[in-house]
Amino acid sequence: MAWNEPGGGNQGDKDPWGNRNDEGPPDLDEAFKKLQQNLSQMFGGGSRSGGGSGGSSSPLNMNLVALGGVVVLLVYLAMGVYTVDQQERGVVLRFGKALEEVVLPGLHWNPPLIDQVIIENVTRVRSRPHDSEMLTEDENIVKVKMTVQYVIKDIKSFVLNVRDPETSLYQATESALRHVVGSTEMHDVLTEGRALLGLDVKERTQSYIDSYGTGIQVTQVNVDETAPPDAVRAAFDDVIKAREDEVRFRNEADAYANQVVPEARGEAQRMLEEAQAYKERVIAQSRGEAERFNKLYAEYKAAPEVTKTRLYLDTLESVMSNSTKVMVDVDGGNNILYLPLDKIMEQSRSNAASYSDSDAASDGPNYSNSQNESRTSARRERR
Repeated sequence: MAWNEPGGGNQGDKDPWGNRNDEGPPDLDEAFKKLQQNLSQMFGGGSRSGGGSGGSSSPLNMNLVALGGVVVLLVYLAMGVYTVDQQERGVVLRFGKALEEVVLPGLHWNPPLIDQVIIENVTRVRSRPHDSEMLTEDENIVKVKMTVQYVIKDIKSFVLNVRDPETSLYQATESALRHVVGSTEMHDVLTEGRALLGLDVKERTQSYIDSYGTGIQVTQVNVDETAPPDAVRAAFDDVIKAREDEVRFRNEADAYANQVVPEARGEAQRMLEEAQAYKERVIAQSRGEAERFNKLYAEYKAAPEVTKTRLYLDTLESVMSNSTKVMVDVDGGNNILYLPLDKIMEQSRSNAASYSDSDAASDGPNYSNSQNESRTSARRERR
């Protein structure tokens, strides 16, 4: 039977809220006191003898404070754990003062609120664009666009020595660029001097930032564009096109000269060789004619009549070989003497060919069998 049912025995003994003589609501203060006593017993505390109303509050408060302290300590320890990547390095500031050791890659712990760890990537290549207009050595304005690539060489110098290392890098690049461009003519900056411009700017910028102690190493300076100002860009483009046309015309002229000059030299050499060959041919022919005349003169002295007859026949043969009509005057009548004209023409052609070969090969006269046969037939006809 329930404790609150009628006839259930001693209701005061079964009332969880204590002995109450009235039927009103339970006393909340008394309920909280009992709950507090139960909690103190759970955490190892006990009620005082002759306990009063607040006898067990002090042990409970001490246990709660200890538990909170453990939790705070664990949170504090967990906050000090951090990891440094393989490409990173770190600097530890203890109460604002930098430690000598550089934090290497791995798992580390530093007390929070005491140490401050600054971590930076020291292997990543960083880029910073740069764009400015400046005067050249010949007092012209030129616009230069370039990109500066750099890495962190010294993590401590990068973090501690300069407030803003990238701003210092920009100012050093601006100073170096103005110095290099100011000592270079505009034509070199716009054309073939761009590569040398980048190297000079890199060296000068590195010297500046080394003197600042920024811990930055410049790896590359890329000159993206060098151009005149926008207001006069069209005029400078025309000048550049004119220079390109000049180079193109000069190359074409050189190519034409390289083609024509060897041909002219070859033609001149050919003419010299032909003249030398003509000279040698004429000298040899003259010597052959002179030798022929000397031999003929010796024959004439030995037999004048025979020599005269032979000369006459040779002359007659040379004259008659060029004519297709032959008229023969015979003494003592009007007899017509038939001459084989076709044979004479064939003999003349063969004689001309043999005569041309004999002039180039021999120094004296060369008489072929056909000439001898023609002279023999002429003598027979005359007789």
